[in-house]
Amino acid sequence: MLSLIYSSIATRPLGDDDLAHLLEQSRRANAENDITGVLLFRNGYFLQLLEGPDRAVRTKMETIKHDDRHTKVTVLLEDVVEERQFPEWTMGYPAEDTDVEQAPGYRTTFDDLDGGAQVASLPALRELIRWFRPRGD
Repeated sequence: MLSLIYSSIATRPLGDDDLAHLLEQSRRANAENDITGVLLFRNGYFLQLLEGPDRAVRTKMETIKHDDRHTKVTVLLEDVVEERQFPEWTMGYPAEDTDVEQAPGYRTTFDDLDGGAQVASLPALRELIRWFRPRGD
């Protein structure tokens, strides 16, 4: 199974209604394609982990790359995994009162992953995603 993390920048401001619509749309499509994951959005930046069958995740990424809500779509990490990190979440999203800045590995962007800094930044990226896993895992 493929686990993929990407970042992107919103092309326009997204309000609560926009995000609710995006989540509803994502959850429906992901359930149909056996994809799970988590979506983080803050200050115009998306960070998302997608996991599922290789072909389904890659097809979803192509859709995202052509979605006019995103620009600078960058795949940060691809791993083949044995089990899902978010098996129950067709698309998790942190609660509004979640203090994301307290998450291990918190950063305002992952722009430095474009190019040679990937090795140094990947532990922070993995730790940030792990922070959002459902408790008890």
